[in-house]
Amino acid sequence: MSQWYYADAERQRHGPVAAGTLREKFQQGELDLAALVWREGLPQWQPLADFVDELQLKIAVEPGIDLRADYSAIGNSAAAAATDPSSYSPYAAPAAVLLGDNRPPVLGGEIVYAGFWKRVAAYCLDSVIVGMVGVVIAMVLGAAIGLGFMGAGGDTAGAGFIAIQLLTNLVSIAIAATYYAGFHSSNHRATPGKMAVGIKVVRSNGDRISLARGIGRYFGAILSGLILCIGYVMAAFTGRKQSLHDLICDTLVVDKWAFTEHPEWQQRGLGTVTVVILAISGVLLLVGVVALLVLIGIVISSFN
Repeated sequence: MSQWYYADAERQRHGPVAAGTLREKFQQGELDLAALVWREGLPQWQPLADFVDELQLKIAVEPGIDLRADYSAIGNSAAAAATDPSSYSPYAAPAAVLLGDNRPPVLGGEIVYAGFWKRVAAYCLDSVIVGMVGVVIAMVLGAAIGLGFMGAGGDTAGAGFIAIQLLTNLVSIAIAATYYAGFHSSNHRATPGKMAVGIKVVRSNGDRISLARGIGRYFGAILSGLILCIGYVMAAFTGRKQSLHDLICDTLVVDKWAFTEHPEWQQRGLGTVTVVILAISGVLLLVGVVALLVLIGIVISSFN
């Protein structure tokens, strides 16, 4: 269910609240159609008049009066105000939504660091995406190299297999490095997995990381995994929830609203998306373990 934010007559922002709460405030006269509201998924704050149908607002009007022109006028006025950089208003949408831009960080506010399980959930989702892309590319490269060695003739099967393995591994590393470094250094500061759970990667001062630092962080993450994943587990025990590769590269993983003008919108709990991803990943892991045990049992029984 969507959570809404609204600005009252005193130009104070409030929220998050449920859609039903907005409906009640409108019916009680605390909000009118010109009041601006926002929910996740909207590019900017918009007048309440734009969501009459979505929020199921009941409007008492005299017969024969058509309010559609008024709605249009309200929407146009709000849009004009939002795009005029010379006019400041507490209702201005850009001040409310700072995700996916390149603005300087807002310092001094509270910072909610991403916990271990949120990072695990993001990694699970990102691994699926990178894995799917890698498999497709590996299949294409394997087929191309295999056909090339077949055309060369001779006893080249062994060399072809080694070449396919070497090239696909290098390509897989390049794809993963590009994926993580590219997304982490983008204006969103997050991979799709991190966006889904509501976290991002920044410098220790809140700045966006560079592409070079993103590449370094990716290979630092490989190091964290090579030492029995101790580098990853460090995120559960360090003061700012930093993994080894975060400490090496001077990066933080924080809530998506950290270092913005709205630190109060940060989420401390896991969140529904995180719980769902972890649950699905846990089930798939359990199925994989059971399948492996069954396979081992079949192999052992075949030798008896």
